[in-house]
Amino acid sequence: MAVSDQTQMAVLGGLSLAPMTGYALREQIRDTLGQFWSESFGQIYPALTLLERDGLIERRETLRSGSSIFAVTPDGVQRLRELLAEAPAREKPRNGLLLRLFFGRQLGPDACRQLVLDARSRAEAELAGLSAIRAEVEADDSADAPYILLTVVAGEHAARATLAWADDALDVLERQATATQRSQ
Repeated sequence: MAVSDQTQMAVLGGLSLAPMTGYALREQIRDTLGQFWSESFGQIYPALTLLERDGLIERRETLRSGSSIFAVTPDGVQRLRELLAEAPAREKPRNGLLLRLFFGRQLGPDACRQLVLDARSRAEAELAGLSAIRAEVEADDSADAPYILLTVVAGEHAARATLAWADDALDVLERQATATQRSQ
């Protein structure tokens, strides 16, 4: 199985913060990058094997549980910098909510309205969660903190954009419902 440059970047980046097991790396990616990035165990472990084979990471020790602790090597840091310097891959977004709304006539206006309300609720919760993360990051004086804050700010903007979109979408659905009632 080919390991994408994006996965290599996520794995090398995670290990550049601290040596850790594959499991801890997956948890760290989920907890810190989860707002905008994900990697599965099925992506991480093949990447660890490949990166170790290529000398970009090394096993530091094996724990009693049989789990190995991996650390990035100087060559791995160089490879990470090369990957980070490349233009980001432009991928088509896949949005299950918008897919459903596009075919919303099949669901009906009430179901579509509920989908939008649910999206709005998730965005509100995300914004609240990001507020707490922002406070943590702003209190952190590490060299990584300003860069981490950039991703938090992006998440806040995306959540606020979702809230604005949801309000507009609810207006569209309300106007459609009013027009339908008038025509009956």
